[in-house]
Amino acid sequence: MKQKLRIVKVGGNVINHPEALESFLTDFSALKGLNILVHGGGKRASQMVSDLGLVPKMVNGRRITDAATLEVVTMVYAGLLNKNITASLQQKGCNALGLSGADANCIQAHKRAVTDIDYGFVGDVAAVNVQSISVFLQAGMVPVFCALTHDQKGQLLNTNADTIAASLATGLSATYDVELLYAFEKNGVLRDVNDDHSVIASINSASYQILKDTGVISEGMLPKMENCFEALQKGVAKVLLGNPTLLRNKEQPFTTLTL
Repeated sequence: MKQKLRIVKVGGNVINHPEALESFLTDFSALKGLNILVHGGGKRASQMVSDLGLVPKMVNGRRITDAATLEVVTMVYAGLLNKNITASLQQKGCNALGLSGADANCIQAHKRAVTDIDYGFVGDVAAVNVQSISVFLQAGMVPVFCALTHDQKGQLLNTNADTIAASLATGLSATYDVELLYAFEKNGVLRDVNDDHSVIASINSASYQILKDTGVISEGMLPKMENCFEALQKGVAKVLLGNPTLLRNKEQPFTTLTL
């Protein structure tokens, strides 16, 4: 029987609010069993880019990452945010290990091909190093991944944190019984974005297509949902989406995705 593994991705809006982040990390540190945390930090990076006199460039919700921006996101993601999160988890008794995809060759990627848009130093995940990550897990450590990967040629790449979480879940699902959780500021996938109580409790592939076609699910939620369903198709056991209380309160309304 496979060991259970929980992979939790925490959204940027939680990270941007110290009290919300502190509460989330307290709940995360109390989780039993094998766990991995993935975090983004796009808003903090955008703020830093602006503070340094650079202009943030976004297309369809995705960051254009030139060389100067890559330096900033590396400082923010792998440095400021990752190490503060790791230190907070250590304080709470969770043996966290802060990582980028380059560390122990955990997540390899390739630079996104240029089609209509040149995203710059943005990476699409090519492979997950299950052996290295398993060493950390079996040693009682809790990997904490930021949104950076590498191409094995010395180049760091900015990679969407939702994609990293789904890729980790997919790559590790052959070895572990993986549950993937997306914790963000909403209570789940909403039927009405202006009504926090309109949570859609369950979505499968067929109902997702209808929700997408009718515009109920749109814009920034679409890439997250595509990642989730791809993960399910590739062997991930369960995907849940909801606010951070999902970690401790299974009675809280949230969204479960199934095939």
